[in-house]
Amino acid sequence: MTRLMTAITIKKEWHIAKARGETKKLMMSVGCSATCLTEVVTCVSELAYNLFFHALEGGVIEMSIVEPDGMVGIKVASYDKGPGIKSVTDALEDGFSTNGGLGGGLPGVKRLMDNFQISTSETGTSITCFKRCV
Repeated sequence: MTRLMTAITIKKEWHIAKARGETKKLMMSVGCSATCLTEVVTCVSELAYNLFFHALEGGVIEMSIVEPDGMVGIKVASYDKGPGIKSVTDALEDGFSTNGGLGGGLPGVKRLMDNFQISTSETGTSITCFKRCV
């Protein structure tokens, strides 16, 4: 069951901070721990950063509080209509970067979240992940 949902369009750099703030508000509203909140805000920040810097026209971050099997968690989805990721295998490798960064973003998101799925093509990328609130 989905209880709360918010969506933030990421087209300008300040939208990254807005996405972090909205994530924090959403998670605090259901009493997630500070550790869980920090991990998810970090992931949302990375996904929003990728939308701003890699997608041609930005994208959207959607967040919803869900209750699978009676446990409260947050589902985060990132969508864009960018050029896609050339190699998902490389993109999920620590240290791999296409823009001179540290290359820890997507691998970090995958490690911090309980579930991580990515779909990409020449017409865009979709990343969906989930974290139990503890």
